[in-house]
Amino acid sequence: MATVVAVTTACSSGASTPQVKSGGRSFTVAAAGDVLIHPELVEQAAKDAKKTGKGEAGLDFGPMMAGVKPVISKADLAICHMETPVGKPKGPFEGYPEFLVPPQILTTLKDVGYDTCSTASNHTWDHGLGAVRRTLNAMDKAGLGHTGSARTPEEAEQINIRDVNGVKVAHLAFSWMSFLNPTPENQKWAFNQIDTDAIKKAEKRAREKGAEVVILSLHWGLEHYNEPSIPQLELAKRITEETGVDLVIGHHSHVVQPIQKVNGTWFAYSLGNQIARHSSPTGLTEEGAIGWFEFRETTDGDWDVSARYVPTLVDIPPELEAGEKAPAGAVEDHRVVDVRQALKSPDGLSEERLARYRLAQERTSGFLYNRGAPGGDGLKELALERD
Repeated sequence: MATVVAVTTACSSGASTPQVKSGGRSFTVAAAGDVLIHPELVEQAAKDAKKTGKGEAGLDFGPMMAGVKPVISKADLAICHMETPVGKPKGPFEGYPEFLVPPQILTTLKDVGYDTCSTASNHTWDHGLGAVRRTLNAMDKAGLGHTGSARTPEEAEQINIRDVNGVKVAHLAFSWMSFLNPTPENQKWAFNQIDTDAIKKAEKRAREKGAEVVILSLHWGLEHYNEPSIPQLELAKRITEETGVDLVIGHHSHVVQPIQKVNGTWFAYSLGNQIARHSSPTGLTEEGAIGWFEFRETTDGDWDVSARYVPTLVDIPPELEAGEKAPAGAVEDHRVVDVRQALKSPDGLSEERLARYRLAQERTSGFLYNRGAPGGDGLKELALERD
């Protein structure tokens, strides 16, 4: 198993370096992009269940997600984005455009090491309030925290606050609303729609309830664009000027976008897909990143935050015609891969596979750095060491 070592850095160039408090509190956060279970991944889970004899109702997502467990499980707080509502364990299940996915994925997310998830997305309302309630009930059963959608108006006013190494950390989530399945006016409370005033009010409630750190998940931007949109950039600026949010985690584009420090606050505009299998894979939609953030208490009562990342890739088997055999060394199963670890320990992988991993590592790094973060902001790939 790999252990993770986060090396902290000073804040962005031009700003004074915060004085870290001797003996002060600290904690790490791992966050990733969309968990989007397409039908091909359900088929893979069924195939894996036959091999492992594990899972529930003939589905086992464990082997698919095992590659990121060594990183996710090491974080003091791990945050996922659950893109879609879940159905019943035996189905029926649906893919795009109105998703309904196996609840078994939630058990796997918990086993991988995730503590809490954002649930606000343009697919939250794909099957209405009943599916929202079923999803949150299933997350409770799996032991996963959640924020961004609600079963009742009273729950909508609650704040997801967790004790992380003695620090009260709040997690908020907001999304743009689907035009295909908009939330009815009389049930708006069930879904957190992106609105600066709403974000400000939620942060205020979190602080009043004792939150010392506030992390915000945003489902925003344009699909398949590796650069944040103008509305994203404008909202980022407003968040830094009008709130005290300490970290912003983005998703929805299904491809990696930059990590950047804006007015002293880290923004991961989009971490791509954690796991997905689009009907027309582009190469970019299989590439993602785990953001790794270390918070250290400073002498002025604030937090020094450093940022690292881990490139990931969803391996996809080749599509074969009936009777056709896969090339030697080809991918056999859908798997989420920790790219850096795969390159460190190739274990007989074909040169073609290794070339694909190198491309994912280099391209992901390029997109993440695209707004200047490797300068004074100090964004770097997370160091991995073997036990």
